[in-house]
Amino acid sequence: MNTNNLYPIFLKTKNLEILVVGGGNVAEEKLTFLLKSSPDANVTMVSPFFRENTIALAATGNITMVTKKYRKKYLKGKHMVIATTDNVPVNVQVYKDCRKRNILVNVADNPPYCDFYMGGIVTKGNVKLAISTNGQSPTTAKRLRQFFEEVIPEDVNEFINNLNTYRKTIKGDFEEKVKVLNDITKNLVEKKSD
Repeated sequence: MNTNNLYPIFLKTKNLEILVVGGGNVAEEKLTFLLKSSPDANVTMVSPFFRENTIALAATGNITMVTKKYRKKYLKGKHMVIATTDNVPVNVQVYKDCRKRNILVNVADNPPYCDFYMGGIVTKGNVKLAISTNGQSPTTAKRLRQFFEEVIPEDVNEFINNLNTYRKTIKGDFEEKVKVLNDITKNLVEKKSD
């Protein structure tokens, strides 16, 4: 039986430098995904050309566009790289250059050349849910994302904020606080009996 051994994390992309190599449809898709989840992300894009929609999208965020071919010099100071070109040798070179420098890299649609995957994400206020299929089925991740967008109530942020305010008033040690909060939130996962 296969298992998903990926370790999920939530990155503060405002504190990171991200490079997107490519300017076509896939680059635009990855940039859209990134900015939807992290509108304050710091992104540099390098490509000999950029789609008009990508240029317009870049204008909405903290995006630097470099209209040149990829060179390893563009990796300087970067924490994370996403390679999106339709030129396989360029993508593989980006991967190799990143691995030599210990920079996290994702080569779009090529799991063996990925340190991370960009899965489906659901955001409702302060609640963010990431979905991974271990790089096996982006379509399934998309469908699960749509499902959770429907299931998670719009007012969940109000609940989270109220719970956070209440949490600050609880007396006792860590274990006691956890017990009180567990008692309050257990009805979120209990099945209702008919």
